[in-house]
Amino acid sequence: MAKVKITVVKKLNNKDMFGDNPPVDFTLAPECNRLNVGQEFISDEGMCPSGFCAWAFADIQRDITHLRFGGDFPWMKKKGTILSSCTDGVRPVIFKLERIEE
Repeated sequence: MAKVKITVVKKLNNKDMFGDNPPVDFTLAPECNRLNVGQEFISDEGMCPSGFCAWAFADIQRDITHLRFGGDFPWMKKKGTILSSCTDGVRPVIFKLERIEE
């Protein structure tokens, strides 16, 4: 089974999404402070990489598993890739997932 490379491609800022009038109040930083754009991680054997956010991994694990077992996503031009995101409604992060062919 393949490894999967996870790249942080975008962090959404809650000010950009909601302006100064969010639908609920929150106390967190305006964007994710655990990951940085450009960071790369390798998921080996479907495991959460060291230093990666466990909450985000739980959200993207389905897509990682699909890629690991050779699956593709027909709406993606490049086989073995997908964009996936964590489901943090206040400050989501978008990831590029790529199957590593060995």
